[in-house]
Amino acid sequence: MTKKSPILAVNEPVKKTTRKRPATRKATGSKKTASGRTSGRTSKGKKTIRRWQMPSWCYYLLLGFIGACFVICFYYFFIRPYAYRWKPCYGMKAYGVCLPYGFEVHGFDVSHHQGQIDWSELQKTQTAPFPVRFVFMKASEGGDFSDTAFIHNFDEARKHGFIRGAYHFYNPKTDASRQADFFIRSVKLESGDLPPVLDIEVRGEDEKKLRRDLKVWLDKIEDYYRVKPILYTSYKFKTRYLNDSVFNSYPYWIAHYYADSVEYKGQWRFWQHTDVGRLPGIREDVDLNVFNGTLDELKRMTIP
Repeated sequence: MTKKSPILAVNEPVKKTTRKRPATRKATGSKKTASGRTSGRTSKGKKTIRRWQMPSWCYYLLLGFIGACFVICFYYFFIRPYAYRWKPCYGMKAYGVCLPYGFEVHGFDVSHHQGQIDWSELQKTQTAPFPVRFVFMKASEGGDFSDTAFIHNFDEARKHGFIRGAYHFYNPKTDASRQADFFIRSVKLESGDLPPVLDIEVRGEDEKKLRRDLKVWLDKIEDYYRVKPILYTSYKFKTRYLNDSVFNSYPYWIAHYYADSVEYKGQWRFWQHTDVGRLPGIREDVDLNVFNGTLDELKRMTIP
């Protein structure tokens, strides 16, 4: 056997093998499927997508419907509850509001939210065309909260000639007897003061328990001060939760804002008719009230 020269082996040309490429189909405008139908393709092989377009009249109709819903909701939640504010005042206008017609005894109520009060300036309302005669002040809340401005305001009210009263904001989550004891420790009522007030605005989880507990507070306060307490609440709260013979025997102070008259049809003595009153000596808005009777009748309600 003869051996090849290494040089010749390196320089020997290498045989190239060629692979056959598979035959490719030419792009056509359509392609047959298994069923023999052609799929919709363009000449370039792209699918055509048909999009549904809303008619212009439908678009404007939908836009108008959304706008109408917005206007109705805005009126119902933001305009209608306060429409009374923009009504023309055909009667007596004073203290920044239109005063209810037919009442001669006016008053207000305050808490620490009104800030520091200039009682000397406020006293001028007693000789105004619509004299302010009485004031209620927040004294306590729950079983341990005392209003920080109560003691000062309570003393100043008597010094400046106002018929004064104190109220307790009721917390249905706190024991009623404890709340009554706390109010008694906080408020020393004297002859000529208005009866103590129970401010009830929160129902709590159990309606029956609420009524039982309120009666505990009211009975304990009446036994101590020897006068029937006043119940403060809204006319809706009174109608829904306190509309029975047990609570109808108490004098009522009804809160009902921006209305020509009180919707509550039962007996009431005080009406809180607005929360945006303006009085000299008080920088913040203040609640205004009227007494359902004469000044002499109001004085007869006070502690003898």
